[in-house]
Amino acid sequence: MPVKTIDVYLMPGMSANSLIFEKIEFPSNFTLHYLEWIDPRKDESLEDYAKRYSKLIIHKDPVLIGVSFGGVLVQEISKIIQYKKLIIISSIKCNDELPSHMKFGKITKSYKLLPFKWINDFESLISFVLGPKIKRRVELYRKYLSVRDENYLSWSIKELIEWKQSKPIDNIIHIHGSKDLIFPTNFLNDYIELPRGDHAMILKRAEWISKKIPKLIEGN
Repeated sequence: MPVKTIDVYLMPGMSANSLIFEKIEFPSNFTLHYLEWIDPRKDESLEDYAKRYSKLIIHKDPVLIGVSFGGVLVQEISKIIQYKKLIIISSIKCNDELPSHMKFGKITKSYKLLPFKWINDFESLISFVLGPKIKRRVELYRKYLSVRDENYLSWSIKELIEWKQSKPIDNIIHIHGSKDLIFPTNFLNDYIELPRGDHAMILKRAEWISKKIPKLIEGN
């Protein structure tokens, strides 16, 4: 009797492409489907973006995995389609888990004042998306952060900071690094901690993640 294949959709983080999953290896009974960011429409809400994006999920009862802001997107998609498991990595489960400076940005709307043309300065972009310590290895990460359109970046920052999710989705699985500087753990609850993992752990700790997630999906 053939083994049933489990379809897994992988959504990268803000500004990232699916190459961030190049080191992830699952057992042969899993089929990995790599997602990419599509351009948001003018004044499109995250909810409407998720509705449009959900049409790219073509398999029944898939596992949805999202990294960072990609984790926020898959949570919105999970409200639209039926799924087997919902897993976020280096992300947040509700707006209460945003760090203080992002909550302040929501109140003051100060994020609207950001000069988004700094995306042309790759060192500034990588520091914002992956954390300041990554700047020392800037060239190594250049190939992973290819989504640098000004409209996309301003939209994604707004939708992250203005995210309306007030409480975590039931049965969500959250994996987070203890050294994450983008979403510090002191603002989080109910997550599986990866010791010494930072915001780039999908790349740097791929072996651990590759072993852990299949067990979580299969309930082991």
